[in-house]
Amino acid sequence: MKFTDMGLSPEILEGISRLGFETPTPVQAAVIPAILNNSRDLVALAQTGTGKTAAFGLPILQMLNPEIKTPQTLILCPTRELCMQIARDLENFAACARGVRILAVYGGADIKPQLSAMVRGVDIVVATPGRMNDLLRRRRADFSKIKRVVLDEADEMLNMGFEEDLEAILSEVPEGAQTLLFSATMPRQVAAIAKKYMTDPEEITVGTRNAGAENISHEFVVVHAKDRYRALKRLADFYPEMYGIVFCRTRQETQDIADHLGKDGYKAESLHGDLTQQQRDRVMKKFRAREMQMLVATDVAARGLDVNDLTHVINYSLPDDLGSYTHRSGRTGRAGKAGVSIALINMREHHKVKCIEKQLGRKFVQRAVPTGANICEARLIGLMERLSQVSPEPGLIDEILPSLCKSLEGLSREELLRRFASLELQRMLDYYSKEPDINAETVHEAVGHAARKKQAAAGGLVELAMNIGKANRLSPKQLMNLVNVADRNSSVEIGRINITHLLSFFEVPRDAAQGVIDSFSKSLVDFEGRQVSVSLAGAGNPAKRDEKRTAHPYSPKDKNRKGGKNPGHWQK
Repeated sequence: MKFTDMGLSPEILEGISRLGFETPTPVQAAVIPAILNNSRDLVALAQTGTGKTAAFGLPILQMLNPEIKTPQTLILCPTRELCMQIARDLENFAACARGVRILAVYGGADIKPQLSAMVRGVDIVVATPGRMNDLLRRRRADFSKIKRVVLDEADEMLNMGFEEDLEAILSEVPEGAQTLLFSATMPRQVAAIAKKYMTDPEEITVGTRNAGAENISHEFVVVHAKDRYRALKRLADFYPEMYGIVFCRTRQETQDIADHLGKDGYKAESLHGDLTQQQRDRVMKKFRAREMQMLVATDVAARGLDVNDLTHVINYSLPDDLGSYTHRSGRTGRAGKAGVSIALINMREHHKVKCIEKQLGRKFVQRAVPTGANICEARLIGLMERLSQVSPEPGLIDEILPSLCKSLEGLSREELLRRFASLELQRMLDYYSKEPDINAETVHEAVGHAARKKQAAAGGLVELAMNIGKANRLSPKQLMNLVNVADRNSSVEIGRINITHLLSFFEVPRDAAQGVIDSFSKSLVDFEGRQVSVSLAGAGNPAKRDEKRTAHPYSPKDKNRKGGKNPGHWQK
């Protein structure tokens, strides 16, 4: 199907042809005929970046009545940026249609020009709920001829606390007006709005309800919490062409991360609620112009952002609900292009990833944080690829080429490449030569866990107990280091690790177990001022019985602990 097959007017078709559009996206193919052919209310669930503006904008433009001088269509959206973007898109779609008047109404700007334009007369009002409600309170907006209301990104508007404003605005709309609701997800609040203000709506779902875009790769890396920033830097170095958004939980964290990136030489700025509208506009102008590599933002500040061609979304901290994650990842992979969403998690956050996987219906891929060698190799390969694609023009370079060749006589191709690489990446090579591997050891990787389980069933592994645990601030990586320091003559393969409050349990090959026990008794290993001992675990192990008797009062296994179960969003 093409746009020419959808019943759109010649003026509209000419406008979108000038923009280079020929084939509708799935949401456009489903929604445009539905709006053109009947006046029934409609709920469309589709991800951001799938072409929703054209889906509702093209039929709305076609159905305008030039005889009516007051607004015929009201489009509500969550943020100033999205409001301005929708208005610009509609103006472009209507470039060949005569006399279409479109007004963007949003906060953070002088209200007087908006009031004057409303009085002169407009056909379509694109507005944020807060400013639109302000105009209604001043009795400067005439909604008596409104034929259609569009709620774009309804879930985000409700997440941002606009429910009261929406209800006040919708109560001013004539009862027979058609309501078109567009949303990426369908949470309870959106369903409630639909039930209250819509009559028997037709529902169109593009993709899976509450699912992310199919062309986004969901990945995660595991690091200790203290290494999150170092992991972020390494990802930025590994993907030098990255153009993305880094999501943080708090305004302060957002500002701190942006400041650190700037000091370390990266082009990055913050976007959060403490910025004035003028500061926000300046940051967004620079970001859209690609004058910076990374925008560091909170969820609220980034809602409604419409920026094309983002390559990455980095979740510096995971959000507390699926809807926020879906909106974050939906900033990339727009208009059919591929994108990557990467979460930086610590060892205790695997359950969050599992919950998102289950609700999203998508599998996350675990990646390793790039090492210094990985980063330098990727940089050099990229540089060589660009070098191989250069087509030098004849000119001055040909005149000086003989002198250049003479100055490099006696150097092999390998030596030339080696020196070129050192010259190009010397600072990075120096920095990463001192940097350790920051990947945290993972305990429950699915394949490794299955292999260990199979090996244990065959009698290949035996469980040992160590007399220190969480109370001593012991981590799995430290436990493995202790075992292999004590057993100085060989490196012991360690299976499953379980660290409790006072004790730690770990699996080793049966034929290595006695050697590990003996090595601790001989070498007198010390950890945080306590001598470490290891023994066989099991029902007859007195240390294990002591652990059960002296369980920490706030142990997760104690159902009667103070405060009860964790009420967090991730608890099932």
